[in-house]
Amino acid sequence: MADPTQTPEPAPPAPPAGIATAPAVPASPFRRPAFRRLTVGWVATNLGDSALYLMLAVWVRQLTGSDAAGALVFLALGAPTLLAPFVGHVVDRVSRRRLLIAANLGGAALVACLLLVRGAGDVWLIFVVTFGYGLVANVTGAAQSGLLRDLLPDEELGSANGTLSSIDNAMRIVSPPLGTVLYVALGPWAVVLLTTACFLATAIVLMTVRIDESPAVLEDAHEPWARQVTAGFRQLLSEPTLRLLTIVMALAFAANGLLNATVFPFVEVGTGAGPEALGPLQAVQGAGAVVGGLTAARAMRRTGERLLVAWGLALLGAGLVVGLAVLIVQPDAAWMRWAGMSAAQLLIGFSVPWAIVGVVTYRQRVTPPRLQGRTSAALNAAINVPQLGFLALGAALLAVIDFRILVAICAAAMVVAGIVCALVRPRGELPASAPS
Repeated sequence: MADPTQTPEPAPPAPPAGIATAPAVPASPFRRPAFRRLTVGWVATNLGDSALYLMLAVWVRQLTGSDAAGALVFLALGAPTLLAPFVGHVVDRVSRRRLLIAANLGGAALVACLLLVRGAGDVWLIFVVTFGYGLVANVTGAAQSGLLRDLLPDEELGSANGTLSSIDNAMRIVSPPLGTVLYVALGPWAVVLLTTACFLATAIVLMTVRIDESPAVLEDAHEPWARQVTAGFRQLLSEPTLRLLTIVMALAFAANGLLNATVFPFVEVGTGAGPEALGPLQAVQGAGAVVGGLTAARAMRRTGERLLVAWGLALLGAGLVVGLAVLIVQPDAAWMRWAGMSAAQLLIGFSVPWAIVGVVTYRQRVTPPRLQGRTSAALNAAINVPQLGFLALGAALLAVIDFRILVAICAAAMVVAGIVCALVRPRGELPASAPS
């Protein structure tokens, strides 16, 4: 890892006059067989994941007849984030490759338990599996982050993170319709079997991966256990730029929680259609996210991680402003409403990967190898816990405040967060990696 306090090496001498030089070509992580295999596993994992998680909420709603019970599925899925310090501690103490294999095998066994559900009396089992399923996702996310840091040099991390983000979002376009078709045509067990098979496939692929992992020895093993567990949060707050990015992202995604609470009125009033308009607009947002993930590394090479995060948040705010304009004006022509809302969703989808890839890549670069799991889990908690809290607050506020006010607050918060992130340059910021 580069040390920002060291004196940089002198630049190589310029080539003799008249001799053309080829432009530097950014290194691609795909030249490494281990990364290609990790990518295949990521595709399989996300295919099953995106097909299952929405189906679980629909299944609980169908079994119980309760909208509230269906919504609790998402709470059970997000609740394991509260265990982030402990998850990260485990990830940093063991072989991450072996942990990923074990987690995927455990995930397959856990999801297969859903085959035992026969009626409303078994809904408790769905909630237990959902919680465990969310815990597996937290473990695999933290472990994979550490593996990438062990596998890739600095200049390839941005491209790798952008690629994985694009795969994630592409699967969110493809998999939910696939899961819906299987659920309607063959029942929930078809989706359960698909997800189980995806977990098993990922585990098999990971068994073929060979990575020279950093030793599973904690640098702070002599410290009290509580300090070891919370080391990820301390790392996020100790490095100046990482502290700025963490605070800005936590505040921005807390505002995003308010936005998530307005999703149905946002879509219905914006398009003039019913809740079924959410499907097509989510597909548009997903397409924007795929493009955002694929372009994030190139943009980051020009701007650096901090400014990439700033641009991502500012563009997210701009997308909300476009949507808010449609909500306020409410054009008479249906095509104008759809065009405006599609533009807003496209911009929103495009911007989020820039912010995520920027903060994740910088975190990976400035964090020692055996703190990767704990900082990954801590960053996940710092972003998602406030978002869940403000989602609940937004749902309560909808009863007393026009939802457009909440959208306006979110738009303003995103733009302000982006501006602050761009203007504040902490001391000792690690220079952006040059492509090799």
